[in-house]
Amino acid sequence: MSHHIIEINDLKYAYPDGTRALSGISLRIVHGESVAIIGANGAGKSTLLAHLVGILTPAAGTVRVGDYPLQPGNKKIIAYIRRAVGMVFQNPDDQLFMPTVFDDVAFGPLNLGLPPEEVEQRAMTALATVGAAHLKDRPPYKLSGGQKRAVAIASVLAMAPDILVLDEPSSDLDPRSRRHLITLLKSFTHTKIIATHDLDMVMDLCGRTVVLKEGAIFADKPTMSILTDEKLLAECGLEKPLRLQGPPGPTA
Repeated sequence: MSHHIIEINDLKYAYPDGTRALSGISLRIVHGESVAIIGANGAGKSTLLAHLVGILTPAAGTVRVGDYPLQPGNKKIIAYIRRAVGMVFQNPDDQLFMPTVFDDVAFGPLNLGLPPEEVEQRAMTALATVGAAHLKDRPPYKLSGGQKRAVAIASVLAMAPDILVLDEPSSDLDPRSRRHLITLLKSFTHTKIIATHDLDMVMDLCGRTVVLKEGAIFADKPTMSILTDEKLLAECGLEKPLRLQGPPGPTA
């Protein structure tokens, strides 16, 4: 299943103002893996994800999804990559812009030129998968944060991607919505790449964790090997997940 594989080789990227965001990232993710991308703010997590869906293209190095290398200006390859890799953005409002929830979830399949019957089937199946079918006629702006997140995921699932990429999926969620999200993501057999500060969620979902520091890979190991290494985490501005921390000491 080579079309499920992501290969990144010596990826470098700097923003127009000269800020260097990625400094030689090399990474291979294979079918069925669930991989966390962690690091302090500014480590390069969101920039890396943006390359996986063709929002950004490499300044140097290569990004390959299956048999297709990401190439600046090659609209055909970028379109293929955006069908193969579905991205859920940190802010669901960046993805939800149509009058109703159904319209948002159907938007992608419609733009693939699929027949109306298949569009409706995909949209309703995706909404049912995330437990949001009852919201189909609601305006997205009237949804709660957890509902918006679920609908944003449904809008990606309706495109039938091979790989799910999620940027801070648990941010701003209440505890119940967060638990629902984790349960939902556990049920997916897709390859998953999750950039997050929620290290407890990483423990629940990801067998492998990649740590970024200043735009480079600082560590790439099994998740528990990283999350129990206090020295490594401290060097990257991170702390152990809450459930691995001891009880708080007595206060004065």
